[in-house]
Amino acid sequence: MDRVADTEPWVASREVTPELPDADRDVLADTLRSLRRSISDRRAPEQLLHGEPHPWNVLSTKSGPLFIDFENAVRGPVEYDLGWVPEDVSEHYPDVDRELLGECRGLMIAIVAASHWRWYDQHPGNTGRAEWVSALRRGPPWPAIDGV
Repeated sequence: MDRVADTEPWVASREVTPELPDADRDVLADTLRSLRRSISDRRAPEQLLHGEPHPWNVLSTKSGPLFIDFENAVRGPVEYDLGWVPEDVSEHYPDVDRELLGECRGLMIAIVAASHWRWYDQHPGNTGRAEWVSALRRGPPWPAIDGV
């Protein structure tokens, strides 16, 4: 939950997220807090994770997919990493806790939304930052990254 702890100050700070509307700020703060608590309370088995294995962090090579950008590597339940991938990827993991996966998707959406509202954000797709908060409001169930 270190990633959530790193994200919460962005949401709380009007200096970091000056254009974030107050209502969206409240939704993000509440979602980060409640999902962090719910996911932690499950005490699911942990393993080493990439931490952000979304499609922009995977290169196609002759030998198969190659993950890059390990700056967010963490320990946690596999559902956390699966929360960052398209729906068809997570379908290859039939034994995961689907409820936990759903919560991890909500957490991923909140983290992405918060990062896009930072004044210094340079992520591609920053123009759609309001859609991330809208996706959060529509759930649960929250969509996979390819559904936002």
